[in-house]
Amino acid sequence: MTRFAGKVAVVTGAAQGIGAATARRLADEGATVVVVDLDAGRAEVAAAEIGATGATTLGLGCDVTDGDAVRAAVARVVDSFGRLDVLVNNAGITRDNLLHKMSPADWNAVLTTNLTSMFHCCQAAQEQMVPQRYGRIVNLSSRSALGNRGQANYAAAKAGVQGLTATLAIELGPFNITVNAVAPGYVATAMTAATAERVGSTPAEHQQWAAEQTPLRRVAQPAEIAAVVAFLASDDASYVSGQTLYVNGGAR
Repeated sequence: MTRFAGKVAVVTGAAQGIGAATARRLADEGATVVVVDLDAGRAEVAAAEIGATGATTLGLGCDVTDGDAVRAAVARVVDSFGRLDVLVNNAGITRDNLLHKMSPADWNAVLTTNLTSMFHCCQAAQEQMVPQRYGRIVNLSSRSALGNRGQANYAAAKAGVQGLTATLAIELGPFNITVNAVAPGYVATAMTAATAERVGSTPAEHQQWAAEQTPLRRVAQPAEIAAVVAFLASDDASYVSGQTLYVNGGAR
């Protein structure tokens, strides 16, 4: 498929996990892909790996919690490729703890990285998308938005992502810009492996536990989430906006 031929896509937090899988999927479908990560070296390596398949890529280091840095990164993208068509806001962290143990620093870090960063990225991207009257924004939420023990900060941020998504769809819709969110359930990534270790388990044991709670009786792989992101970022979803799609194997 070449759904993204001629399109320029930016994916944040794209050096690993869901972000890397999404960047790879968009590139496979013809997009010029900008891999953004806090660590410039990791971003460049990931971009080079995707570029080895023949895709046009660029790796950029950017602290997405810094509005000025985000604007500079978007300017670099436009200077390099002339436009910005797709933004996937995937960058995120966890700082899990029960409420009575959670520090203000951990609360603020998660809200800033997982929610405020999306505000910065969307604000910078719309400055390019509005004049060209075209854009696709996909934000990563989470099943944890419905509540998850030990994740008051993460759950609040991911619920906020859904409200931000719905509001931006209203504001940007008149300019032919769609804004949607994907809310994954348990995905086998480095982040969920770290969660397993936090609760005294191994990644394999934790995945087995999660699979037993899921109707499909397995956890997701990053590529499965990337496929849904790609759909929402494509013109196949041109009349879908303001939605949050849960991708969680049927869990309720």
